[in-house]
Amino acid sequence: MSEIKKQNDDAIMEKIRKDLLHHLPTRPLAFKLWVGFLLTIIGVALWGYVIQFNEGLAVTGMRDYVSWGLYIASFVFFVAVALVGMLLSAVVGLLKQKWITPLSRIAEMIALAFVMMAGIIIVVDMGRPERLLNVFIYGRFQSPIVWDITVVQVYILISFLLLFLPMLPDLGIIRNHMKNDLPKWQWKLYNILSLGWVGTPGQYKIMHSTIRVLLILIVPVALGIHTVTSWLSAMTLRAGWDSTIFGPYYVTGAFVAGTGAVAVATYFIRRAYHLEEYITDYHFDKLGQLMVLVSLVYLYFNLNEFWVPAYKMKTADAHHIHTLFSLDGEYGVMFYLTQLFGLILPIIFGLFKRFRKPFPMMIIGVSLVVGAWFKRVIIIIPTLIHAYLPIQNVPESFHEYNPTGLEITVTLGVIAVAVLIVTILAKLFPVVPLWEIAEEKGVDIERNL
Repeated sequence: MSEIKKQNDDAIMEKIRKDLLHHLPTRPLAFKLWVGFLLTIIGVALWGYVIQFNEGLAVTGMRDYVSWGLYIASFVFFVAVALVGMLLSAVVGLLKQKWITPLSRIAEMIALAFVMMAGIIIVVDMGRPERLLNVFIYGRFQSPIVWDITVVQVYILISFLLLFLPMLPDLGIIRNHMKNDLPKWQWKLYNILSLGWVGTPGQYKIMHSTIRVLLILIVPVALGIHTVTSWLSAMTLRAGWDSTIFGPYYVTGAFVAGTGAVAVATYFIRRAYHLEEYITDYHFDKLGQLMVLVSLVYLYFNLNEFWVPAYKMKTADAHHIHTLFSLDGEYGVMFYLTQLFGLILPIIFGLFKRFRKPFPMMIIGVSLVVGAWFKRVIIIIPTLIHAYLPIQNVPESFHEYNPTGLEITVTLGVIAVAVLIVTILAKLFPVVPLWEIAEEKGVDIERNL
C-alpha cells in the first residue's frame, strides 16, 4: 500500500470516527429531558401496575367476554414492529441492497426493544403472572400460546446477536481510539463487549459467516413469530378471526408498522446526532419506496379480509362488519380513520418523490405507527364483543369494552420502555456501522482498527 493511500485512509477513517462517535461521551440537556420524560411515564405506569397486581384485572376494562384488551392489542403491535429487523437486515440485506447499511442497526435496535416488550406485555396481561412458569413446565405442543412464547424467545436471541455481532469491529475501534474521551466505566463497558476484537482476517471471516447464517435463520423465525401470533386468533371460530389468510395478513401488516417505526426513529436519530452525511435523502427515498411496496401488499390483504365476508354476509360476520363499516357502529369511525391515515394516505403520498424526504417520511411514519396500533385494537376487540356465547342477563359493562385510565397508563408505560431502550442503545453505541461505511469508502479497515 502506498504512503499516499495510507494517509488518505487515515484521514477518511478519522473523519468517520469523529462523525459517528462524537455523541458517545456527551449527555446534552435535550437527551436528559427526553429520558426523564420517558422515566416519568414508566414510573406512573409501574404505580398503575402495582394497583392492578394487588386488586386484579377488574381495575381494567376487561371482563368475561372482552378478556383481551389494549394489552393483547399492544402485544400484537410490538411483535409487528419487531419484524422490521428481519425485513431490512435479512430480506433487503441479503438482496445486496447497499442503501440499507446506515439503517440496518437502527432497525435491529427497534426489533430487539419491541420484541422484548412483547414478552413483557403478556406478563402485564396476566392476573397471576407468577403462574407464567407453568407455561414452560406444563405447556402442551397443541397450544398456540406455547408456540408463540417459543418463537418470541428465539427471535429475541437472534435479534440480539444480529445487533451485537456486527458491532464488534466498532466496539474495537471505540476501545482503541476513545479511552481518553470517555468516562472510565463507559470505556470498560466497550472493552468488555468488544470481546478482544483485533480485526484479523479470521475474525472477519467468522463474523461474516455467522451473520449470514443468522440472517437466513431469522427469516423463518420472524415469519413464524407473527404467523403464530395470528393463529392465536385465527384458530378460533369467532367472526372476524375465522380466516385462512391471517398469517400473511399479519406479516405484511407488520412490515408496514416496522417500516414506519424505522422512518420515525431514523429521522430523530439523524437530527440528534448530525448524521445527515451518512443518512441522506436517498436513504429516505428508498425507505419510502419500500414502504409503498409493503403497504400495497397489505392493502391487498385488507381487501380480502373485509370484502369477502362483507360480500357473503353470514349472520355472525354481518354483526362484525356492521360494527366496522357503519359510521354509527361502535368502531366505525376508528376503522375508517385507521384505514385512511394508517394505509391509504401513506401509499398516496409515498408515490411522489417530494414526500419521500426526511420530514415528510417522519410524518408518514408516525401515521403508519399510530394507525398500526389502532389497527390491532380493531382486530382484537370488536370480535370479542360479538361472541357466539349468549350475552343476556349479564352486567351492562359486559356488552362493551372501555379501557380504564389505569389500563391506558400501563400500556403507555410499556411503550415508553421500548422507546427508552432504543434511546439508550442509540446513545451508547454507534447507530451507523463504522466499519461497513469505511469498507464502502475503500478504507483498509483491518489496518485502521
